[in-house]
Amino acid sequence: MGARPTTRGQEIVDRIADAIERGLLKPGEKLASVRRAAEDHGVSKNTMAEAYDRLVASGHLEPRRGAGYFAAATARPARARVPPHLAEAIDTVSLLREQLEAQHKVRPGDGRPPPGWMEGSELSAQFAGGKWRPGGSLEHGYGSSWGFLPLRERIALSLVERGVSCAPDQVLTTMGANHALDLVIRHIAEPGDTVVVDDPGYYPLFGKLQLARLRAVGVRRLAEGPDPDELVARLAQHRPKAFFTQSLAHNPTGGTLAPAIAHRVLAAAERHGVTIVECDPFADILPAASTRLAALDGLRRVISIGTFSKTLSASLRVGYVAAAPAVVAALNDLKMLTVVSTSTYAERFVAHLIQGGHYLRHLRRLRQRVEAATALAVRQLGEAGWPVAPPAGGGLYLWVPFPAGLDEAEICHRASAEGIFLAPGSIFRPERGAEGQAAMMRVNVAYASDPHFLAFLAQAASRR
Repeated sequence: MGARPTTRGQEIVDRIADAIERGLLKPGEKLASVRRAAEDHGVSKNTMAEAYDRLVASGHLEPRRGAGYFAAATARPARARVPPHLAEAIDTVSLLREQLEAQHKVRPGDGRPPPGWMEGSELSAQFAGGKWRPGGSLEHGYGSSWGFLPLRERIALSLVERGVSCAPDQVLTTMGANHALDLVIRHIAEPGDTVVVDDPGYYPLFGKLQLARLRAVGVRRLAEGPDPDELVARLAQHRPKAFFTQSLAHNPTGGTLAPAIAHRVLAAAERHGVTIVECDPFADILPAASTRLAALDGLRRVISIGTFSKTLSASLRVGYVAAAPAVVAALNDLKMLTVVSTSTYAERFVAHLIQGGHYLRHLRRLRQRVEAATALAVRQLGEAGWPVAPPAGGGLYLWVPFPAGLDEAEICHRASAEGIFLAPGSIFRPERGAEGQAAMMRVNVAYASDPHFLAFLAQAASRR
C-alpha cells in the first residue's frame, strides 16, 4: 500500500511546528487567532482549531484563556540521530567553529593572523578598486581542474628554492590546505584503516579522519620533531597507511624539525611502506633552507601540502598539493569528482600578487611582525606568571604550559565567560583526556599582548 496522502490540516501542523523548532517563532510569541489563521491558510475554522489543538498536544503551543495561542517555551526540535563518527568529527572542530564565528572579542586562541596583518597591509590596495589585471583572456568557465598554470609554475619554483625537486605538472591547486587534506585522505585510505598523526597536532585533521572513519594513532611531538623511537614502534605495531605531520612552525607547539630526526622519520617510512603527508602552511615566511621531509625525499614517498591562507588571506582559499606524478594525477581525478575545479579568479589574483612583487613585500613585513610579536609575547606571558620558552619554528604559535595547580578546562571556561577565546591543549590531542596529558594552551602571538588577556592570566596565576 502507498503512503497516506498528507491532509491540509497536517501540512499546517508541520509548518507551524517547524517554524517553532527553527526559532522562527520565538517562545511566547502570539499566533494569529483561529479565524485569522484559517483565512491565511485557506481552510475552515474547524480545521484550523484542530491544527492548534494538535500543536498544543505536541507541546509546540500554549493556550491562554481569553488571549489565544502562543509558541511554547519548552518546545524542542526533534533532531535526527547523528552517526557517532560524524558527532565526533563535529565535536573535534568546535574550536574551528569559534574561529569562523568570532563570538569572543579577545582571541589569543585563534589560529590565523589578524586581518590587519593581511588585508590591512599594503595588499589592501590590490584588493580594492580593480587595480589588478589577470592578463590574457579570462573565460567565464571552470578552468583547468589542475589550476591556473602560471600560479602552479610559481609554486613549483618556490618548492625548488626550498630544495624540493618539483615540476609544475606535480602541483595541483586546492581550496586551501584543508581541501588538500580531504583529497589526500580519500586517496590513501579507506574506512577502518589506521594512520599516524602528531600528538599534539592539527585538530581539524583529526575531525577529517573521524569523518572518514579512520583510526588515528598519535606519536609524541618533541621540540625537534616527532619522537623517532615512538614513530618506529607505532609503524611496526599498527602498519598505518600514512603519517600526517607538520615539520616547520608546528601547530600547536611552534617546534621545528631537526635534520637527524628527519632522516630517521624517512628511513622508518621507507622500511614500513608508509606515505608521509607533510603540511607546510608557513613556508613563505620561513627560511628556504629549513629541513623539510619533502626536500630530503624528493616527493617520492612524501606528499607536500601548502597554502596561502596563513600568509596572504584566509578568505582567498588558495592552496596546493605537490606529489609524485601518479599521485597528483589521482588527486586531480578526485578533485574533479568532488568540486570540479578551483577558482581561476582567486588563483589569478594570487599569481598577480606574486608576479608583481606585492606578495614578497608583504611577506617581509609579515616576518617582522611575527618576530616582534613572538618576542613580546614570550616576555609578557612570563611577567604574567605563565613562562614559556621561545619557539624555534618561526610561526604564530606558543605552546604554553599551565602553572602548577591550575585546571585547563576550568581556566578556559572562565576565560570564555570574560569574552576571551582560548585554545585548550586537549583539543590538539588525537586521544583527548588520556592519562598523563599536561595542561597546555596554544597562544597566537599576534593576539598575546591583549591587556585583558594578560590581566586574566596574571589573576589566574595569583590565585593558585
